[in-house]
Amino acid sequence: MLLLNASFEPLAVVTAKRAIVLLLSGKAECVQVALEGTSFRSENLSLPAPSVMRLSRYVRVPYRRAVPMTRAGVLRRDGRRCAYCGRRADTIDHVVPRSRGGKHSWENCVAACRTCNSRKADRFVEEIGWSLKTVPGPPSRSAGGVLVLAVEPLPAWEPWLNTAA
Repeated sequence: MLLLNASFEPLAVVTAKRAIVLLLSGKAECVQVALEGTSFRSENLSLPAPSVMRLSRYVRVPYRRAVPMTRAGVLRRDGRRCAYCGRRADTIDHVVPRSRGGKHSWENCVAACRTCNSRKADRFVEEIGWSLKTVPGPPSRSAGGVLVLAVEPLPAWEPWLNTAA
């Protein structure tokens, strides 16, 4: 479940258990229900299952740490498309191979299909006459930044993630 600050900016993705605690304690309110008819039930209470929740009070976020570099994050950043041929990517590739001094960083990693990754091997892109379709870099802080790379965003979250941009 997407958790928004009181100002409607995305803060985090919370588990169902945490969402129930926030709702029952009055610290958050349901902004959008997940699916019509889905709810959390107990013996005495029935709560609609939220897809998006908003905190009742504004929470100041003093520091946002850098987005951690992960394989899943690179694949999401590149839309699961190969940076060399544009087909579906299932692995990552280092543009400057690590064997030649390349770093394991956002600026040096791109999504790649297995075919292109094995054909490129430990060579530079210029050596084999290829070009990158996009320039690799860290994901933008907009659209949820850390949040978007933490989990696959649901289509229902788009209005709130786009307002953060």
